[in-house]
Amino acid sequence: MTAALRARIGACRAALAALPGDSAAQAGLFGALDALGEPGTPEEAVARSAYGEALRRQGRAAEAEAHHRAALCWLPDFGGNHFNLGLTLQALGRSAEAADAYGEAARLMPRFAPAPCNQGVLLRVLGHREAAETALRRAVSLDPTLVPGWLNLGAAIQESGLADAAADCYRNALALRPDLAEAHANLGLVMKEAGRLADSLPAFERALALGLSDPGGVLAQLVQQMRHLCRWDGLAERSAQLTALVRGGATRQVHPWIFLGEGAGPATELACASRYADWRTRGIAAMPVRRDAVSRGRLRVGYLSADYHEHATAALIAELIERHDRSRVEVAGYSYGPDDGGPMRRRLSAAFDRFVDLSTRSHADAAARIRNDGVDILVDLKGFTQHARPEIAAHRPAPVQAQWLGYPGTMGAGCIDYVIGDPLVTPLDHQPFYAERIVQLPLCYQPNDRSRPIGPTPSRAACGLPERGVVFCCFNAAYKITPDLFDRWCGLLRAVPDSALWLLDSHPEASANLRREAARRGVAEGRLVFAPRRPPAEHLARYRLADLFLDTTPVGAHTTASDALWAGLPVLTVPGEGFASRVGASLLRAAGLPELAVRSLDDYEAAALRLAGDPDGLARLKTRLAAERDGAPLFDTDRFARALERAYATMWDIHAAGKPPRAFAVRDED
Repeated sequence: MTAALRARIGACRAALAALPGDSAAQAGLFGALDALGEPGTPEEAVARSAYGEALRRQGRAAEAEAHHRAALCWLPDFGGNHFNLGLTLQALGRSAEAADAYGEAARLMPRFAPAPCNQGVLLRVLGHREAAETALRRAVSLDPTLVPGWLNLGAAIQESGLADAAADCYRNALALRPDLAEAHANLGLVMKEAGRLADSLPAFERALALGLSDPGGVLAQLVQQMRHLCRWDGLAERSAQLTALVRGGATRQVHPWIFLGEGAGPATELACASRYADWRTRGIAAMPVRRDAVSRGRLRVGYLSADYHEHATAALIAELIERHDRSRVEVAGYSYGPDDGGPMRRRLSAAFDRFVDLSTRSHADAAARIRNDGVDILVDLKGFTQHARPEIAAHRPAPVQAQWLGYPGTMGAGCIDYVIGDPLVTPLDHQPFYAERIVQLPLCYQPNDRSRPIGPTPSRAACGLPERGVVFCCFNAAYKITPDLFDRWCGLLRAVPDSALWLLDSHPEASANLRREAARRGVAEGRLVFAPRRPPAEHLARYRLADLFLDTTPVGAHTTASDALWAGLPVLTVPGEGFASRVGASLLRAAGLPELAVRSLDDYEAAALRLAGDPDGLARLKTRLAAERDGAPLFDTDRFARALERAYATMWDIHAAGKPPRAFAVRDED
């Protein structure tokens, strides 16, 4: 047998000498050497790796891996073999192993720029931001013409918050490849993140014009920045294109938070979120199930967020964390956002039983820390909002995982077991539109902080408001204002003499555009007043000058509506189909003013007009709100905490019984 194999090896070698590219002869040679149990020559090791690379390009990555590993056994110190193995492992979705292979190739071939470039790309995907940046800087120093190096270095730097440096990288890529759509798209993103919204639009439009394999993500960004700037010319057409892409299943990269603004309905929002979640978390495998996941008398609950600083989420949960019953739950805060050193950061750090900064850890390392801490229930407070890292929860560090508060809709992710809502924002008949099982808290899903101070009430003149007349107020971000809704607001201003519309000064161009749109609708520009941003106590005090808060749709006020109600200002809202448009109704019910959630936009307009003409009625609403505020369920943090703890206990009981997650409602035990 050995002699026959040796003869076969000789024949294959002779065939390869005559025809070096003969794949049949290569396969025969490699198979014979494997059967013989002997390594080939260094030349044959290189050939075997090249053969594996050919298989990878044919889509036969699993077969290719076997050849690459055999080649490395024959010739372990040849960097090209490691590089080819990295390409194959990357094709198989095994990013961490591929990054290691590229790293070894970079060590063995110190002048070969693609090796650290590819390594840096994967390290960034894995969440190793500093290591990724180091590898990518090495790549472009070795080869300044390496376009993928500049493109990915820009992305790594952008994630560190250095917008100008990231933009320079993208411009370097475009100097080499002016037609590179991805570089234009990334330049648009970094302009947006630097607050230069107007500068982002041409970059997004150029990227779309050049063509992208999946244009949905860039189109969504273009639509969102047009909304932020209140540039409504052409917005309807762009929005229609975006919705058609999602409904047709032609995109995976549309950001679900942006898509909520389309009001396309819960079924389409689920489709968008599911595809996006699959794309964001591709290649991530769940960690092994913890064997010690049994009750210890009190549950360990971990809250995962990037917003443990001056942020709306932090403002809502601070008192809840302080008021959790430590005989029932032990609570840990897991932070991957910035530490601003401010009072809210200090308050939350002290409120949690354990506070862990994960900001410098990779997704896998962050998940490992959560798992090693023995967390029973992990609560993701970010969902798909800005700076979210859903990849951490995708590793499954906790036996039970829920999402709550930050994201008003389904994440569409199989790694999240529950979404915490209430009977209004997440009715049980909406379960088909959620990948998670619905958990209904008894009254309202949103907590509040009763310790929020309200400053002295300023004068109308100090805020630029007229001394007389009804003040309609909406301090929602400008992107939530739709042209159709603005039509109705302008109709109210025309119908109510001396009235004013008080809006948040979100962006100078947005304010100018809204004034121009008002003039087009027959409303003098001076009837719109824009409020600059102020510290929280001053901001809350301003609400007391307004007469009625006008909510937006399909994305309504959330924390902003709670702020208004806490300050004593009634809120008028129209609940829609989705979670994002139903929050106002939930808050009003819990605040004792359910009648201000009306059925339709026609009813909304009629109610606003009626209330504007009834100052005594408005005064009665404000008196009710003030009188009932301290006892209202919306601001009863202890009552809320006990309901949430019962929800956690039920989730755990279902898990401990070995049953799959199921929808349930928490009973109110007040």
